[in-house]
Amino acid sequence: MLRSFPGIRWPGTRPNRPPQESSPAHAASFEVLSRHLGYLSKSDLKRVRDAFRFADTAHLGQTRASGEPYITHPLAVAAICAEWKLDAQALMAALMHDAMEDCGVTKAELIEKFEAPTAELVDGLTKLDKLQFSTKEESQAESFRKMLLAMARDVRVILIKLADRLHNMRTMDSMAPSKQRRIAQETLEIYAPIAHRLGLNQTYRELQDLSFRYQHPWRYGALEKAITKARGNRRDVVQRIERDVRAALSQSGLGVDIQGREKTLFSIYNKMREKHLSFAQVTDIFGFRVVVQELPQCYLALGVLHQTFKPQPGRFKDYIAIPKPNGYQSLHTTLVSPLGTAVEFQIRTQAMHHVAEQGVAAHWLYKAKGPSDAQSLGARLLQSLLDIQNETRDAREFLEHVRIDLFPDSIYVFTPRSRILALPKGATPVDFAYAIHSDIGDRCVGAQVNGEMVPLKTALRSGDVVEIVTAPSARPNPGWLGFVRTGRARSKIRHHLKTLAQEEARELGLKLLGQALRAEGQTIPAFDGPHAPLWQTLVRWSGQRTTDDLLVEIGLGRKIAVMVAKQLSHMLIEAGHRPDAVLLSMGRFSEDETPQRSVALLDGSEGASVRYAPCCHPIPGDDIRGYMGRGEGLVVHTAECPTGRRLFQRDSQHWIQVAWADELQQTFEAEVGILMNNEKGVLAQVAAGVSQAQADITHVEMNKESDVARESAVMQMLIAVRDRHHLADVLRVLRRVPPVLKVWRVK
Repeated sequence: MLRSFPGIRWPGTRPNRPPQESSPAHAASFEVLSRHLGYLSKSDLKRVRDAFRFADTAHLGQTRASGEPYITHPLAVAAICAEWKLDAQALMAALMHDAMEDCGVTKAELIEKFEAPTAELVDGLTKLDKLQFSTKEESQAESFRKMLLAMARDVRVILIKLADRLHNMRTMDSMAPSKQRRIAQETLEIYAPIAHRLGLNQTYRELQDLSFRYQHPWRYGALEKAITKARGNRRDVVQRIERDVRAALSQSGLGVDIQGREKTLFSIYNKMREKHLSFAQVTDIFGFRVVVQELPQCYLALGVLHQTFKPQPGRFKDYIAIPKPNGYQSLHTTLVSPLGTAVEFQIRTQAMHHVAEQGVAAHWLYKAKGPSDAQSLGARLLQSLLDIQNETRDAREFLEHVRIDLFPDSIYVFTPRSRILALPKGATPVDFAYAIHSDIGDRCVGAQVNGEMVPLKTALRSGDVVEIVTAPSARPNPGWLGFVRTGRARSKIRHHLKTLAQEEARELGLKLLGQALRAEGQTIPAFDGPHAPLWQTLVRWSGQRTTDDLLVEIGLGRKIAVMVAKQLSHMLIEAGHRPDAVLLSMGRFSEDETPQRSVALLDGSEGASVRYAPCCHPIPGDDIRGYMGRGEGLVVHTAECPTGRRLFQRDSQHWIQVAWADELQQTFEAEVGILMNNEKGVLAQVAAGVSQAQADITHVEMNKESDVARESAVMQMLIAVRDRHHLADVLRVLRRVPPVLKVWRVK
């Protein structure tokens, strides 16, 4: 969040901005780019020049919103990639990254002219604007999803995309304000965190500042003026600190490079907003970076600094021993200057400095033996996003997980075997369990943190030692979605719940189809053997792909069991299976000899495929009806429920007969209203009465009009009971509680 500047010379312009070219024609020439390509071989330079000529021809006649030739944009993107020392293939892809999207160039043409690797890079960068999506948000999400999948194969895709976004952000002045704000918001939510995740800190800081500038131009301008003024006011203080630090380090025999640092406008604005501070109250705007030659000198320099100025307790972080997930390494310490102001120091080696500023891109020049090493590093850093991709098929849900997972603040926790894991701030033991392995997350039932049992929603802190307790029969709890922080955990839980819901819907669909078939005098034929062709024909008739898909559709209410049963019965009759007279008479007529549809028996074991309507809370003993909502499964209402009656008048085809089974597998919720005297301890007395009746309270809500000043209050609660007889026992006990004036079941 800090930007660097040489020495203590405060710059008058924004950081990292390239000087403006003298004219559009000059900016559109290859010579501008060639100045940055001294690290390429002659053969690679020729390939890049050929790619420029191809892109220049493809974009001929196109202009940007500012009126400049369009080719100036690919040139600028390639120049940013050249600053990161990317290879020739990446530079060629940067020059042609809009050729497929805007110029009708095909992937096959690129493969023929520039070979497959470069064409793959360009394809990964191509947006999906030509496909039809229901909303613009879905289009953006799907485009971003495709980019991440391409990045899994080659991290250069995201580096080029970041360079593309950075240049677009630098040149948005000609766009409408509404478009500026939308692009700035997307940049702040997605691209800046990715730059941070990949360790591209210069790019990360500039994207944040530019987004801030276009989202809040007035605040940006006011803060920029305040910073300029503060530079002048604090110049003497900063120079004195720098002089004292340089002298102390020199006396210790440490050859160091000291650079002044200044917080970005966005990070200052964020701190002011989050901590409700005025600009004058933000004391750590300026700081220093100390760059040494070798790793041991980092700790020696730290000791010298702590002897020179008093350190602030709790403000020291060792990112060398425990690097950040993006590979960043430094020592951070905050010292109190002689004037009482807080000054932050970052201490690192020259190699650490390169990685800190350029992250994954630095590995092309300083660390990696070749692009493949840096690509594998990038793939590792974003492996969690790819795991999410495997679990999530909805583009907008995927984008939601990505936003969560790219949150930059991290904590560092340990397994019992001292393995270090980085998790987002606020992560819980469930996030930790899924970070270890999805099976551990699925079977998680408890957690020990530092040797003590804690709730699964406990927020972990850096340094915690976490051990997960598992059980073979355990399953993910839907309630976990309310507190998990990582996208990986969230996607794994949702995937498991969806799979479970599919299985339950299939079972319900099979049960409903069997009951509907009995009304036709038939039983469900076997899925394999001689009846397999029959099922294949039925599946084709229904428009589904498999028998399981058809049963799920019935269970979710998207196909009416009676209609499918009639078709299957017709096919069975044609195959020589005559209806059974006994089944026919049992299914077609009830005791009063009136024709009726088949009845689905409910025992509470149906899972997520059956819901008991919250408007009437049916319990065993109530007369009930079932509504097969489109995609909602079976929703059960009481026969007298007004909501159910309105649904029946509007959509009678989706109602089926349901009844309670003789043996029930669970308790059911009933809503109870209580009018009582508003006195101390009344809730405890009511809870004791419910417990005495061997029932459980699942939810309590006081009437909003109830307050201490009133003599009476109304309480509504959900009580888990076995059936109507059990509920009657609960109401009878509650009426005997002294403060209770009246008790009734809410319908």
